[in-house]
Amino acid sequence: MDSLTHKFYHIHGMDSREYSNSFFSDKEDVADDSLRFPMMNLHYWFCHGHAKGKFCIDMSVGSVIHHLYSASNFFKQIVVLKSNEKCIVELNRWLHDRTGAYDWKHASTVVADLEEKRDQHEDIEMRLKSSIKQVLKCDFEQANITSPVVLPLADCVISGLLIDNISKNEVDYMRNLEKITKLLKPGGHLLLFSLIDKSYMIVRGERFHFFKYNESFVKNALDKLGLVIDYCAVKRRRYMSDLNDCKAIMFTVAHKGE
Repeated sequence: MDSLTHKFYHIHGMDSREYSNSFFSDKEDVADDSLRFPMMNLHYWFCHGHAKGKFCIDMSVGSVIHHLYSASNFFKQIVVLKSNEKCIVELNRWLHDRTGAYDWKHASTVVADLEEKRDQHEDIEMRLKSSIKQVLKCDFEQANITSPVVLPLADCVISGLLIDNISKNEVDYMRNLEKITKLLKPGGHLLLFSLIDKSYMIVRGERFHFFKYNESFVKNALDKLGLVIDYCAVKRRRYMSDLNDCKAIMFTVAHKGE
């Protein structure tokens, strides 16, 4: 199917609660690929002394926060960027303990096990909530994607699939990736999650666009922008589903030159 017949997350909106249920729940057929793999890799990366500084920016699809639990152990100031208003509302519902907030206990339990704090998952959740200082709307059509807010340069930027959703083609992807790298301090790290050979996802019966690429494309894109790859892990998809056609999950860490 041509990508033009698909919806775009940042333009058409998306049911963020259904997105979390479909791809990031505690169900065994999805948790191993989309939940545990990124959380284990982030925990590994941060715990081996690679986290430096205080300020981290996250930009990910939906209202998911599972990947930020480990980050909050090292960065006391996290700003979350969203390109969709509905996802901002859903995230704020969780952040401020409002009625009907999504329950991420299954994710905080995973990181509690990784940190060997099995009886402290509630403390870990509070740690993350206290670290998130702002939730802002971002627009990649603007020169400053957080306009009118001007953010300081970050020590770390985590990007989870957002540019895959909003980029129509390779030119779009490179332009959007460059805007992300401009948010980094010299020497700062980009932590990039990618879904390999994925062209769509289905959320509540609606088909959303993904820019399709392979592993080499990601590495070449980072190299073209002058980023140096420090770490890369790829996990072949274990469970198949009609909700998306992804072949593998890729986690890449790259730093910006001094």
